[in-house]
Amino acid sequence: MKTSVELSPVPVTTAPALRLTQLFVGLVCFGTSMAMMTRSGLGLNPWDVLHEGVADRTALSFGTVTALTAVAVLALWIPLRQRPGVGTVANVAVIAVVVDLVRWVLPDAHHLAWQVGLLLGGIVLNGFATAVYVGARLGPGPRDGLMTGLSARTNWSVRLVRTAIEVVVLAVGWLLGGTVGVGTVLFALAIGPLTQLFLPYVTWSPKRA
Repeated sequence: MKTSVELSPVPVTTAPALRLTQLFVGLVCFGTSMAMMTRSGLGLNPWDVLHEGVADRTALSFGTVTALTAVAVLALWIPLRQRPGVGTVANVAVIAVVVDLVRWVLPDAHHLAWQVGLLLGGIVLNGFATAVYVGARLGPGPRDGLMTGLSARTNWSVRLVRTAIEVVVLAVGWLLGGTVGVGTVLFALAIGPLTQLFLPYVTWSPKRA
């Protein structure tokens, strides 16, 4: 049985303590999941392939590149007439800080069992974290907003727009030296179903307040 989940933004003044807490928990988990996948060495999601490629070719940290990329993506919102929310701004700042902190304390994995554990744990945690911060209904992340904005302006499906964006991002990241591997494929196959699985349990609604 398919469960319908309402994800449209809700003003921050509605249940602010609960929803802001949920937002920040989700973003901290999201940043942690990114760091876990980068340390696995088995492949990253398309955006992180780009982030790693840029970081490897500059003196910037992975988190700094993540934040700068998010800001650049936000600039693309302007012609799409997208409006950022509290969640959008928090997404840029919190994830960038958390991913660098976790990468600082978490060493690269060199044994296959440890690599696989980090990869699978990172993917599952990413699906959960996405559902948690999106479910707070405080505004989409920069990349999600770009996807929905392009879909609305072009009348293309969200699936088609997301696929097109991630193929371009993945190609650029790979050319810059980002890590593409089995983790990239697993992430692409698993992240949608995992996020959908968790959303009904964590999405804020007046009925659950």
